[in-house]
Amino acid sequence: MSQVELRHLRTLVALRDAGSLVEAAERVYLTQSALSHQLKDLETRLGCALFIRKTRPVRFTTAGQRLLRLADDVLPLVHGAEQDLARLAGGEAGRIFMAIECHSCFEWLLPAIDRYREAWHDVELDIASGFHFAPLPALARGDLDLVITADPIDDPGLAYLPLFSYEAQLAVARDHPLAAREWIEPEDLTGETLISYPVDRERLDIFKKFLDPAGVEPARVRNAELTTMMVQLVASGRGVVCLPNWALHEYLQRDYVVARSLGEEGIWPTLHAAVRRDQQDAPFIRGFVEVARQTCFDNLVGIVTADL
Repeated sequence: MSQVELRHLRTLVALRDAGSLVEAAERVYLTQSALSHQLKDLETRLGCALFIRKTRPVRFTTAGQRLLRLADDVLPLVHGAEQDLARLAGGEAGRIFMAIECHSCFEWLLPAIDRYREAWHDVELDIASGFHFAPLPALARGDLDLVITADPIDDPGLAYLPLFSYEAQLAVARDHPLAAREWIEPEDLTGETLISYPVDRERLDIFKKFLDPAGVEPARVRNAELTTMMVQLVASGRGVVCLPNWALHEYLQRDYVVARSLGEEGIWPTLHAAVRRDQQDAPFIRGFVEVARQTCFDNLVGIVTADL
């Protein structure tokens, strides 16, 4: 067995990109203990340390930096070869006609599509614009091939491939009384104007997972199409909004609004790529899900690995 294996290179890259053992372990789907053991085993094989313990972000030794340069050279070549082999094995061509049940997702979806098209030239890929009605039944019928959704339905013909989990947070103005709370309780919203996307309330996390189970209604619901418009309304004291933590990150950094968890434990939905069960193992489908996951973890702040 060679001293350095591909799994070691992938682990080191994850450690560099994540900045900590805990987050790196999530990215390579290992426990922290298993990841630490793998790195210690590699250091024993090589006879030298690869990174300095108990630093954040992680600081690499000269030996670790050399292996990272190797990883940056080798892993893209291996990944490209694996994709070529997947095409040769069949499934290199196909169609992905998709719909999105997530208004905030264009931030990462369009870059993911660009990356996917570079790797999968023979796959026809397009976003449907006319499926505002029930995309998941349309997927089951064969009118669509993939739906980005956080609201799975029970259909034996569909499979749900997790992309990531995120926290649904309430954004309020900086001078709003709720900004002083550690977290939000359902009753706190009885006198509030709740701003939301123009979708059915049963698809909104704040209703189906927070307000409805408590039997609470906001004073008023106001719709807005764009995330930026929602945040502007909140910042000017015209209401509150529930958005994914990663969608709020930019506005929190700029100190436009304040975000609080819904309940002491918070609400953590999972975003899925829904596909027909007979296509879930097709290489071009798996390839898209892989690219989408990687793009998300490269670009979004606050998301975590979903259970696979």
